[in-house]
Parts: sequence; C-alpha cells; structure tokens
Amino acid sequence: MSATTAPVARKVSRPRADALRNRERIVTAAREMFVEHGPHVPLDEIARRAGVGNATVYRNFPDRDALVREVLCSVMDRTAEAAEQALAETGDAFAALERFVHAAADERISALCPMVSSTFDQHHPDLEAARERVERLVEEVMGRARAAGQLRSDVGVGDLLIVAAQLSRPPAGTDCVRGDRFVHRHLQLFLDGLRAPARSALPGTAVSIEELRAC
Repeated sequence: MSATTAPVARKVSRPRADALRNRERIVTAAREMFVEHGPHVPLDEIARRAGVGNATVYRNFPDRDALVREVLCSVMDRTAEAAEQALAETGDAFAALERFVHAAADERISALCPMVSSTFDQHHPDLEAARERVERLVEEVMGRARAAGQLRSDVGVGDLLIVAAQLSRPPAGTDCVRGDRFVHRHLQLFLDGLRAPARSALPGTAVSIEELRAC
C-alpha cells in the first residue's frame, strides 16, 4: 500500500503590487475629482486622471456607489490614523485632536461627506464602520484632553465636527485653491478656542454625536 501523499499547501492568492497601486491611483484621482466636480464626474475622466483604463476602474469598483464609498472610507481611515499616530507619538490628547482636525481638512472631508446622504445608502456596513471608528477616536481623544485639563468642558464631539467642517470649506465666492490658503490658519484659531480654561461661556449645550446625526 502506497504511503499517503502529504496534502499540498494552497498558495494564498494576493493582489499583485501593480493592481494595488492601480486601485490606490483610482481612489486618489476620484477623491480629487469628487472635490472639484462632485460625485457625478464621469468615470472615464477619473480613469484618465488615474492613468488607467476604464476596464481597470470597473474591475476594482463595479459601480459609482462602490467607488464613492471607497473614497469616503479611505479618507476617514487616514484621518483617524493621523490622530492615532499623534496620540501614540506624544501621548498628548490635545495634540492628537489638532492633528485630526488638520488632517481632516487636508483630506477635504467637508467637501466629501455631503455625498453620503445624496448618492447612496449611508448605512452601508463599510461606511458605518469607518464613521464609527472616527467618532470613537474623537470621543476618546476629547475625553483624554478634558481629563487632562487641556480641553474646555462645555464642548462636545458634534461641536468639533460641525465647526471643523464649516471652516474647511472655502469661503463663498472663492475657488478651492484660493480658499485653501486660509483653512489651517482659521482651524488653528478655532482649536486655540477649545483650550481650557475657557475664556467665555458658550450659549446652549454641547452637541453630541447623536444630535449631529439627527440633523
């Protein structure tokens, strides 16, 4: 009787490096063009900017909703990673909060997030997971900064996200390039206003995530 043949280990299939680079180029080009022209920019224009063929776009993203969702998830993930890295490097919660706000502006979240409710199911599991990660992180960082006496006690996560989004948009009547000159300057003024001790009493109450989502 012949000896039992040892099972051959299956080779795990992994995306090729060039395929991963193509996917990243598509997402980067899509983010840029969504900011410039909105979510309905032709996919062939995105393919042209990414330097790939139309078939490559559709091979990675079967429809526009899938591409928009990937752009939003990747933007939120990178923004969260910036704050996590700042917290790990310095242990300073307020520094991590600053890193998050400035990274969010660089990613143009204020221009992209309105697409969530206007283009597809905002409750898709991937999108929910990315959004909840950002919200949990900001809540944690703000809680640490408040406990350390760095953050005024009368602001909530909703306050931060609303004002950061508003200040990240270019002023009315200006184009994106000219408006970008002022974004980080004005965001830093806002962040300095969050520091404890508070210089004034805020009207109303702190805005929570739940209230923000209900708007």
